[in-house]
Amino acid sequence: SLDRACKGIEAVISTATTMLSRQAHDSLDKTDLQGHLNLIEAAERNDVKRFVLVSFSGNLQGDSKLHHAKRTVEEKLRESGISYAILRPSCFMEIWFSPHLGFDPKNGKVQIFGKGDRPLSFISLYDVAEFAVRAASADEAANKTIELGGPEAIAPNEVVKIFEREVGTPIQVTRIPEEALKQQYAGATDEYQKTFAALGLGACGGDVIEMRDTLKRFPVKLTSVRDFARKMAGR
Repeated sequence: SLDRACKGIEAVISTATTMLSRQAHDSLDKTDLQGHLNLIEAAERNDVKRFVLVSFSGNLQGDSKLHHAKRTVEEKLRESGISYAILRPSCFMEIWFSPHLGFDPKNGKVQIFGKGDRPLSFISLYDVAEFAVRAASADEAANKTIELGGPEAIAPNEVVKIFEREVGTPIQVTRIPEEALKQQYAGATDEYQKTFAALGLGACGGDVIEMRDTLKRFPVKLTSVRDFARKMAGR
């Protein structure tokens, strides 16, 4: 099926992950790792001209099956004979600012990992999609690993204040201490629980991505946290 999909194709853009959309027989090893390795090999066999991989920020260090899968696939792609572009976005607004991760400002409750004082370059997945489309053909993206973030790095504590102003109601904050995340990571018996804990710990350390040079090469209009909050508030 992968060979059929790649036949006659100029570019492959892969965002595949099982983190939020896994089916009964999915796993991080089967889909995020081996599935991508198989796709790269199929792309090579069928002379695909460009392979765009959406990974995640190089600053979000950790030890989980997702980390292992993403970095292994990145290396496989670099070693392949295909012209590639590896996109490494920071935290997606649509995920980190959603009830999936305990962030529910419309109902006046949000959850923050750690102290919430380290800036993160939150980015909209729609902006990442724009970069992916451009990277599929732009010469400037050929054989590049590109870190992606939003227009500014903002600490989660400040994010809450922005949402309070835009939603117009006070927000109750629940904090998950780093120590609790470490305990969750150490005691996790499920690969997804362990991965979420690892990502939470990574986010506690912050993730500042300078976008000035990238935007000169790819002039994408980035969504700010305030823009996102206003949209969520229906303004």
